[in-house]
Amino acid sequence: MQVRADKLLPAPGDLAAIFFALGDKTRLQLVAVLCAGGAFSIAQLTDNTDLTRQAVTRHLQVLADAGLVTDVKSGRERLWQFEPGQMDKARESLEIIGRQWEHALGNLKAALER
Repeated sequence: MQVRADKLLPAPGDLAAIFFALGDKTRLQLVAVLCAGGAFSIAQLTDNTDLTRQAVTRHLQVLADAGLVTDVKSGRERLWQFEPGQMDKARESLEIIGRQWEHALGNLKAALER
């Protein structure tokens, strides 16, 4: 049985943007903070770090472009929050790839045992 990844996985561009965004340690830290719940301002996200507000803003924009975070305007501030939908898509994609890998390994094992 041949499994077609293009029938099971989201568009490769979507996944690439998600994994690119998560591939940076600073962005991954920001996601971890935002996953704790609630909405945070840039000032809150830079507290107790060596990051500038401009750097955090750039990282948040990459995460937003990948659909991992959103912002809402609250007075003069923008508050950032985590959006789990894209992370769920990435997790589901990795699970599909894992099942495909297990299937391929099973085929290889069967072929070697013949």
